[in-house]
Amino acid sequence: TQSTWGQPRAINQQRKTAMPRSKKSKVVSLTKTAKKGREWKQKLIDNLREAVKKYDTVYLFSYENMRNNLLKTVRESWKGSRFFLGNNKVMQVALGRNKETEVETNLYQLSKRLTGNRGLLFTNSSHAEVVRFFESYQEADYARAGAVATQTVQLLEGSDSLKQFAHSIEPYLRQLGMPTQLKDGKIHLLCDWTVCTEGETLNPEQAKILKLLEIPMAKFHIILEAKWSKTGAFEQYRGEDGEDSDNSEEGDMKD
Repeated sequence: TQSTWGQPRAINQQRKTAMPRSKKSKVVSLTKTAKKGREWKQKLIDNLREAVKKYDTVYLFSYENMRNNLLKTVRESWKGSRFFLGNNKVMQVALGRNKETEVETNLYQLSKRLTGNRGLLFTNSSHAEVVRFFESYQEADYARAGAVATQTVQLLEGSDSLKQFAHSIEPYLRQLGMPTQLKDGKIHLLCDWTVCTEGETLNPEQAKILKLLEIPMAKFHIILEAKWSKTGAFEQYRGEDGEDSDNSEEGDMKD
């Protein structure tokens, strides 16, 4: 006959062997992420408006080939000032998108030009000091995919062109499309090979090879586009087409 405790024991065994619930399957409410996003935007708005009160001058700048490590170097050179790069639309709201909503006289002139790869520098440094620094500052860096080659790079057949590489990297070079072969512990290029041609758009493999060869083809630099002063004065240094401009506008002073 079947024992009366057999079935309950089986159930208890199943309970003991049941897998614990994975923490990865935890459900996160979308309202929490939305709240975090709103808090971040409001904090950015508050920080910008506080900077408007603290600093006498705001510069609008554009940038090319932005790299976080290089921007950090610039920030360290201007510790008494503040840089803002982020959501352009939120920054426009903070400054005021038009004459009716601007937080200071004529500041909307700066705000409406805050588009694309642009940011803001708040500073109390002299205009001459700002211009001198940014006209001279630029840093070479490795180009990324999508950049345009600034020179033609050709490698000659044999082992001399790749002698700086350890033999273990040869399979990776082949993976990137290079015609290589390992001979006597050395990497040989099987024929003359062009990495890139000046003026062409680099693909991901070309960009990686140029970095391996330590050939930089990009320059990080910042270009001053316009300036706003607490007096209400606005100056535009470059037009929308990127050409130099000498346009300036004096705003009426607010009480």
